[in-house]
Amino acid sequence: MHPQLFDLVVPQDQDFTDADYCGVVRFRFWQFGEWTDVLVDDRLPTYNNRLVFMHSTDSNEFWSALLEKAYAKMMGSYEALKGGSASEAMEDFTGGITEFYDLRQNTPPSLFQTMVKANKRSSLMGCSIEADPNQIEAQLSNGLIMGHAYSITDVQTVEVNLRGKKGAVQLLRIRNPWGNEAEWKGAWGDSSPEWSILSEDEKKKMGLSFDDDGEFWMSFQDFCSNFQKLEICHLGPDSLNEEQLGAPDKNKRRWEALTHNSAWRKRVSAGGCRNYLDTFWTNPQFRVKVIDPDEDDDENKGSIIVGLMQKNMRKKRSEGLDLHTIGYAIYRIKDGDDRPLDLKFFKCTASVAKAPAFINLREVCGRHKLDPGTYVIVPSTFEPNQEAEFLLRIYSETKNESGEMDDVTTVEEVQPDREPTAQEKAQEKALKEAFQKIAGEDMEVDAYELRDIVNTAFQKEFKFDGFSVETCRSMVALMDVDQSGKLGFDEFKTLWNDLRLWKTVFKKYDSDKSGNFNSYELRQALNAVGFRVNNKIFSCLVMRYATREGIIEFDDYVLCCVRLKTVFETFKAQPKDGQGKATFSQEEFLQTIIYV
Repeated sequence: MHPQLFDLVVPQDQDFTDADYCGVVRFRFWQFGEWTDVLVDDRLPTYNNRLVFMHSTDSNEFWSALLEKAYAKMMGSYEALKGGSASEAMEDFTGGITEFYDLRQNTPPSLFQTMVKANKRSSLMGCSIEADPNQIEAQLSNGLIMGHAYSITDVQTVEVNLRGKKGAVQLLRIRNPWGNEAEWKGAWGDSSPEWSILSEDEKKKMGLSFDDDGEFWMSFQDFCSNFQKLEICHLGPDSLNEEQLGAPDKNKRRWEALTHNSAWRKRVSAGGCRNYLDTFWTNPQFRVKVIDPDEDDDENKGSIIVGLMQKNMRKKRSEGLDLHTIGYAIYRIKDGDDRPLDLKFFKCTASVAKAPAFINLREVCGRHKLDPGTYVIVPSTFEPNQEAEFLLRIYSETKNESGEMDDVTTVEEVQPDREPTAQEKAQEKALKEAFQKIAGEDMEVDAYELRDIVNTAFQKEFKFDGFSVETCRSMVALMDVDQSGKLGFDEFKTLWNDLRLWKTVFKKYDSDKSGNFNSYELRQALNAVGFRVNNKIFSCLVMRYATREGIIEFDDYVLCCVRLKTVFETFKAQPKDGQGKATFSQEEFLQTIIYV
């Protein structure tokens, strides 16, 4: 149907009879948003002088076996190809996105219309009948073969005239991959009397011919009754351009596609499904705007096809890793919301759509009809703390808008929400006396002396081992403008006000008074004290300040806040160019980084 797709996978600029041919063959496969060249030599595995794997009936034809070898190389081994699906192969060979329908369950009322639109958009469609393990490729009495990967090559609604009454019949043209006489024997098959109620003009319009070529017509009703699985691979920008589709032919329309590469990171953004509400909100979130309703549709709704694909998991089978159970949920939001949605939102808001199922496949795909508006897609693994990279694809009939929900890195001034209590005022007075006693005549303290002061104050309130010398060095660096390595009392008092705010917020998230909280809560704890960071910076902060168990200790939280404030204030103090970018000399940069 699409020789241009074949040319994408098997480049035609190779001459195997050329004198320069060196035994290397090149193929191309789509992998996670990119077309990748794969080179293999022309040696093939054999047993008793026969090809072990894929082979042609023509003993002198080897392109298919070489193609399989290249595909196995890309996946890591021939073994890695086991347990795959037709949908995975269709995507890797076209760059499309594949919908799956189980025809044994409730068939969507709009399925035939979906197939009509898919046919107009040059989608690849395949169907099959599940085979009994003991009867693979067994032929049924109606001519169909179990376990075969049939292709659907045309979808038509034809006008019929039966005893003077006109009507319409929905028909599908289906091809048996063997390309032989094994064809459907029921209504609208090659020898069916139903063709007599079709006019010659309709037959000509359909390009009707009857040959023992494995291709036949059957009604949509019979199709749903006899086949069990339907897969539709929609072609997008990665597959065909407008010229290859035959533009400006209006009957050939391509899907519009948006893609996002991201990852679930343990302790950072692998929050698990909605069952794990306390961490679900930490998953990556993607905004999509459904702009226009579908064409040829009475409903004022727009269709999107969402495909969530986990990357490179087949290659990791040798490491004992398997595919995660993955899915997604879709939520309606107000226009203009670009920051990641928080826990409160998900506690109060129900999803408007979700993946057909959470399942351990390479890709989960679903079609959704939504009112025009702005939505957020939240992809996740089923269990929290399962790591994987993923590709999220969003197909729509018209051009769309999409982007990752992310914060703008900035610092906001946060005022204490209350006056100091009498106890805190007494504590401040005691601290001043302690400071004067420890500081001596110069009324300044270094990091070691500062540690004695703040540990005396905080160890009465927290279950922790006290601030480390490293944290206290950073506290000094925060206030020490002249880099003397010491703090005066006025500088200490400013630092104390920050510590009091950070302590109050930490206590809020340390609900069990254990002296720590979960790394998933770090973002909220930073926001509460005025620090807003984007997703990449937040991931760095968790890697830097959380334990391997994903715990943020009080000492680490304070150190994180101190260094963030130092960096923000250093940036603010530097001269800026016209775009607001700070300029540093090499010496200034090194001095700042070393002393943080």
